Amino acid sequence: MKIFKILLLKIVQFYQIGISPWIGKHCRYIPSCSDYMIQSLTRYSLCRAILIIFKRIIRCHPWGKSGYDPIK
Repeated sequence: MKIFKILLLKIVQFYQIGISPWIGKHCRYIPSCSDYMIQSLTRYSLCRAILIIFKRIIRCHPWGKSGYDPIK
């Protein structure tokens, strides 16, 4: 399981460094979804982190809320 966490962290870091600067900042929440994913992967187990990340992505839609949304 640890190898999957490391792999996901590396993919998100690649996204933050290589892709996100080209797309621009469009996130509705603070911290951004990629930062939220890194924080949840470092704080929780892989299964729980994926569930937390999935819930966050579901909340991120044009009619949703915005603002500060810390990991619970």
